[in-house]
Amino acid sequence: MARSTRSDDWGFPRWRDYGAAREAARVRICDRHGCEEPGNCPAPKSPNSPERWYFCQAHAGEYNRGWDYFEGLSAEDAAAREADERRDAGGFAQSKHNAWAGRGDGSRSRDEMRALEVLDLDPDVEFEAVRAAWRKAAKDSHPDVNPGDAEAAKRFQAVQAAYEVLKSAEDQRQWKPA
Repeated sequence: MARSTRSDDWGFPRWRDYGAAREAARVRICDRHGCEEPGNCPAPKSPNSPERWYFCQAHAGEYNRGWDYFEGLSAEDAAAREADERRDAGGFAQSKHNAWAGRGDGSRSRDEMRALEVLDLDPDVEFEAVRAAWRKAAKDSHPDVNPGDAEAAKRFQAVQAAYEVLKSAEDQRQWKPA
């Protein structure tokens, strides 16, 4: 009997599972030694070079953490390039406080996030909880309660500064025109 050359794929709906092709699919492996993950994130081998490494997401992040954009430039050239980049990136200025997807929903600045860490609070906490945490921390570390304790005095100053940052931010949010 003659071998059939017809395809099993009759159009829509497909009769085979997706990815059930007869030929092997080519998968590029991460260029990091010992990694067996698919390498689908290109990264330049050197500045201004068309040659690329192909890393998995984890190794691409590791590679990018060590990347120095201003390497090889004098201080004046680096400052000029940075000023030029900042001038052209004005549309992204509204989201610069996110610090590339840090904690929180992006509605708080980096200073507010540090202040919340001092008070041991979550990023999405209401201001009433901030006030309660501030009062408790201030009472626990007040210099009158702990006379002669330098660590408590430093903690009290940090708590006071954190509360001032959060209070001014809350006041700005309340008086911001809608």
